[in-house]
Amino acid sequence: MAIASTLAQTAEQAIGAPLPVRLRAWDDSEAGAADGPVAIVRSRRALRRLLWDPNELGLARAYVSGELDVEGDLAEALSRFWALAAATKPKLTLKDKARIVATGLKLGVFGRRPPAPAAEARLSGDEHSKDRDRAAIAHHYDLSNEFYSRVLDPQMAYSCAYFTKPDDPIEDAQRAKLDLVCAKLDLRPGDRLLDVGCGWGALAIHAARHYGAHVTGITLSAEQRAFILARLDEYGLADRVEVRLQDYRDLDDEPFDAIGTLEMGEHVGAANYPTYAATLFRMLKPQGRLLLQQMSRGARAQGGGAFIESYVAPDMNMRPVGQTVDLLEQAGLEVRDVHALREHYVWTVRAWARTLEEKWDELVDLVGEQQARVWRLYLAGGALAFEENRMGVDQILAVRPAADGASGFPATREVFR
Repeated sequence: MAIASTLAQTAEQAIGAPLPVRLRAWDDSEAGAADGPVAIVRSRRALRRLLWDPNELGLARAYVSGELDVEGDLAEALSRFWALAAATKPKLTLKDKARIVATGLKLGVFGRRPPAPAAEARLSGDEHSKDRDRAAIAHHYDLSNEFYSRVLDPQMAYSCAYFTKPDDPIEDAQRAKLDLVCAKLDLRPGDRLLDVGCGWGALAIHAARHYGAHVTGITLSAEQRAFILARLDEYGLADRVEVRLQDYRDLDDEPFDAIGTLEMGEHVGAANYPTYAATLFRMLKPQGRLLLQQMSRGARAQGGGAFIESYVAPDMNMRPVGQTVDLLEQAGLEVRDVHALREHYVWTVRAWARTLEEKWDELVDLVGEQQARVWRLYLAGGALAFEENRMGVDQILAVRPAADGASGFPATREVFR
């Protein structure tokens, strides 16, 4: 029997359902679904990885290394597999396991565990210690400023954009997001803004250039800080924007008029989130506003998953948005508005994915094929997770009330300017 047929038959017997994609093996034989994407098993080594890690991590390692590939729409292939996983809960019997072992022996896939791809994160130390957090941030954000400048919009905004319509250019949607943040914060000339997890400076520079704010940004990424400093010189903003290599736990400034923190809370960790929330409260003046943009996930799956945590954002943690609201309020903040942007992240990620494919050869030259494949898988899976409501993203607007309880907010909701 051809290799693809052998693999398909064994897999279908184990899961109790037809394969959702077509399968092509290293002998060029094919089996499985008649149409749609084709999963290409390029070598026995891909199967060996799955024998050692029969889960998301094994699949990710095989894909990142190029031993497993997809011909056609990668997002559609992922969607079909996720739908199958949701519909079936196979329990392997001894007979099923014996059949898998027999197939493995027949195809010669048994052997030592293959080494993890070089692109995989290798962190040490206590989770969410300051040293480990720096290493986790460096793994993703210090990849290459040149890489990010080619994938992101000219403002280098690496968070969910805000679209007036789905086909808006990404640079317009990111500018609209930055304006929305500044309007919600009611920024005025001379206000002091703290940007926690400032990235490549999109919010800090926008707030200084267009709203007259004086901004302090903090990041753990040396590459990001170097990029911002160069851009401040370009725009003549060095006297209005300060950027530091600093952990949020080390902040000891006088309180600020406003705080923006865009998709930073996902990197804090569950155990440290109360400290993070308390720091945000402490860094605000009475009646000072906080705009926190953060991704959310179900209560029983708060990490990013094995692939994301191994290749993209190590130690990532998300929670349902209601739990984040609770934690902010326990710190003393009053939540005034929660704005769901889930569909906007689908459009944002797809814009990045289009750019990745358009500039594929150029980006492979910059960071290597493994990292480029990490990003292809990351963006395809990320767009689907938001589209299928397995992840969300929200802007949470909060205030530090004055001693007498006054919030300083207007009586009507629509006056965000």
